[in-house]
Amino acid sequence: MGFKESVRRFWPLTRGDRRWILLVCLSAILAAFAETVAILVFAELTDNALQKGSVSAFWAPAGLWLGVAVAGGIVGYLGNSLAAWTAERFVMRLRARVFAHLQKLPPHFFQRNRRGDLVERMTGDVDAIEALVVSGLVQAATAVFGVIFYAGAAFWLRWDMALVTFALAPLFWIATKRFTGRVKEVSRRERAADGAITSVVEEGLVNVVLTQAYNRQRDEQERLGREARRWLRASVTSARLNELYEQIVEVLETLCVLAIIGLGAWEISTGRMTLGELLAFAAFVGYLYPPIRDLGQLGLTVTEATAGSERLLEILDARPAVTDPDPAVVVPAPSRAVGAVEACRVHFRYPGGKNEVLQDFSFGAVPGELVVITGPSGAGKSTLAALLLRFYDPDTGSIRLDGIPVNRMPLDRLRRNITLLPQETLVLHDTVEENIACGRDQVTHGDVVRAARAADAEVFIAALPDGYDTVIAPGTSRLSGGQLQRVAIARAMLRDAPVLILDEPTTGLDTLATQRILAPLRRLAEGRTTIVITHDLDLAMDADRILVLDEGRLVESGTHTQLLAGSGLYSTLFHTHPPPRNGSPHPLAHPSSSHWR
Repeated sequence: MGFKESVRRFWPLTRGDRRWILLVCLSAILAAFAETVAILVFAELTDNALQKGSVSAFWAPAGLWLGVAVAGGIVGYLGNSLAAWTAERFVMRLRARVFAHLQKLPPHFFQRNRRGDLVERMTGDVDAIEALVVSGLVQAATAVFGVIFYAGAAFWLRWDMALVTFALAPLFWIATKRFTGRVKEVSRRERAADGAITSVVEEGLVNVVLTQAYNRQRDEQERLGREARRWLRASVTSARLNELYEQIVEVLETLCVLAIIGLGAWEISTGRMTLGELLAFAAFVGYLYPPIRDLGQLGLTVTEATAGSERLLEILDARPAVTDPDPAVVVPAPSRAVGAVEACRVHFRYPGGKNEVLQDFSFGAVPGELVVITGPSGAGKSTLAALLLRFYDPDTGSIRLDGIPVNRMPLDRLRRNITLLPQETLVLHDTVEENIACGRDQVTHGDVVRAARAADAEVFIAALPDGYDTVIAPGTSRLSGGQLQRVAIARAMLRDAPVLILDEPTTGLDTLATQRILAPLRRLAEGRTTIVITHDLDLAMDADRILVLDEGRLVESGTHTQLLAGSGLYSTLFHTHPPPRNGSPHPLAHPSSSHWR
């Protein structure tokens, strides 16, 4: 991907700020013009006041010089301040766009990309794009007009000397050209290494218990060391290339200055040039080289930014697995569904996968019914939750809610009618109240308290240092696994969706913690279409219906008693790992019924 393509893709994000960018460029032009005038005034001051020793000839040009300097300083300050504000607004807008797009991508995208690398793309690569699109544009305008003003003034003073001096200018272009390709390759390696380091650190912090328990500290240090050495090599190579470029440019500038001094000395000796003119000419050329250098450096910046652009566009070009349907095909329906769920002859494989995860799978569930889906690991159980929530669409067949295909419903309406309690309890880095309230809009504190009470969470929340205002976070030690699960149940109760999906609700909980969440789960499931995805056959014993999956196929369906009477997969699983209930009533069952409903 080249410079033009990068600008084409990211320039639209400057909409709304382009007048400010133009104003910044204008201020840069005015600052360069002010500097040009100051140098010409300096030449006049040298010839008429300094060389002649005239104090009276000093005041007028000195006052003009000071006025020009003050005006240039004000313009420069305002322009640079506005440039910083505009650049940060662009960064904020680009980062928001990338983050919004990330939230639309399917789960398999995040399984294939390390979180640390994605974080690096959201930070370092976004900054690189800003350096290309906003700061780069301003820098280019400043450098170009600086070259025009200083070169024009130098030609106006002595066009013949200017031609001799500028004959060396192509050397700057050649130096930049020689470095561009190498810098792009090194920059991409450096950014990838940055992302890898972030990933290793993040994974090490998340898995610190595993690291300590298995004495893996040295292994984790070696992992970080490998990535750090990769980053070190790329970073040092990048620094060496940039420094070599800088030193070559310094030598070229020195060569040009020596040429000017030699020519100027000869011109003064013949009387064709005054000292003031020589000093002014030297100043113009001296001021000319920094913008020329900036243009060369801008080429390297563009190269580095292009590498970042490629990495960022890998995210932006990743397509969501599903999108909202066209309004023309949306089926009108009440905002709150009844809750009847149906899968009809569904076939599905994950993007890039070789094998079908679900094959010719069909089932139905209605409000008040408890359906348990079980089977060996990898049988395709959790895939059903992803299809019901429309993280993916089936390859063939359909998923329906109240008889309406879910791909003909707006995603917001569909997901508002389904509550998912995933296997991993999801916690925001926020207060307990916000963690519960995020399940629904426009929630009062009383709503949160009632949901916590129904989830059997009110007592332990009240015992926290700040009660509902206590801040918790993923991996927090303030709450146990069972307590976090009850916070999630309170969130689900507040959401009050007609369809409930429980994905391995008891995984990772001990017997006591499991017992504590069963009664809240029963209250949560009451009156809803409840689908429980589980290996825990203790939860299946009171189900209205049990679906047994094996290698993506529905191999058995029936009640616990019916399936246990046979000699199929369910019976095998049950007798291999019998639940420790010893015939006692299941805590999820209502007192008057062996079922949830």
